[in-house]
Amino acid sequence: MVSAILEGRPGKNLILVTGRTHPKLAADVADQLGIDVLETTAYDFANGEMYVRYTESVRGADVFVLQSHADPINKSIMEQLIMIDALKRASARSITAVCPLLGYSRQDKKHLGREPISCRLMFDLLKAAGADRIMSVDLHASQSQGFFDGPVDHLIAMPVLVDYVRDRMDLSKVAVVSPDAGRIRVAEQWAQRLGGVPLAFIHKTRDVTQPNKAVAHRVVGEVKGLDCVLVDDLIDTGGTIAEACNVLRDAGANSITIVATHGVMSGPAVQRLRDCQAKEVVVTDTVPIPSEKRWDGLTVLSIAPLLSSAIRAVFEDGSVAKLFDTYPAHHGQGFLFA
Repeated sequence: MVSAILEGRPGKNLILVTGRTHPKLAADVADQLGIDVLETTAYDFANGEMYVRYTESVRGADVFVLQSHADPINKSIMEQLIMIDALKRASARSITAVCPLLGYSRQDKKHLGREPISCRLMFDLLKAAGADRIMSVDLHASQSQGFFDGPVDHLIAMPVLVDYVRDRMDLSKVAVVSPDAGRIRVAEQWAQRLGGVPLAFIHKTRDVTQPNKAVAHRVVGEVKGLDCVLVDDLIDTGGTIAEACNVLRDAGANSITIVATHGVMSGPAVQRLRDCQAKEVVVTDTVPIPSEKRWDGLTVLSIAPLLSSAIRAVFEDGSVAKLFDTYPAHHGQGFLFA
């Protein structure tokens, strides 16, 4: 067995620990780093409270706590907070909360009076628990990094996803489509990385009082006869994406490939995605995707190489931004790097 500790310069050691939400991703990241995940004792009491204890010393180590905030999301979050608290009390040198999908990141502003800004609360909770640094993939809004008083490594899955699409599609017949106007900056990056292919977006309306409901109206841009790559950060119930597919087909799209970073796929999402006549749905494994949520038209790409490269860069005091030098950052709805 390889040691669970990656030794750096004298007096500096890296340890990777994980909760119970997505152990396979943690194992894949550890394999990329050439180490093991540190063994952790974790279980639930009869009333639902959780217990965590590390089986080896973490004193003086740089510890990375990997936990995707996935179903059950609130339990995943609480478990990570408890793990961080245990590390702080065990004298870890530094603690990085690695949240491939950060829970509540879509609630980054108030739409109506008397609403919370739950994304800010998430950052506050991680800080209060003892996290010195946060690492996440494709936050819903990059400016939410400002909610944390410390370093935030905002990783992007675009290199992984773009390479997959580029290798499998005839780019002379491709158009990149944003499912709404709010994500068009990201779609612009996609179009640029695919060699300046045409860009379009779906005009839609959303009732802020109704969760997971949006109405797609029409395509802004030319997609007739083209193979459309429909890009988004997260697929939850699949309603927005399914409606966008209907609109694109009505506009004469030749085929539709759906690409998203986080394949949450809650409730009716799988059935909607299977029925929307998309050629393929491509996501990464930032959240666990069980067998019952998989079908022949779904492709799941590994995010482990990206996470392991970022963890190694942080541990070695290197530059995380250099991982994306060929993918320029944009402000506003685009991506910023720590």
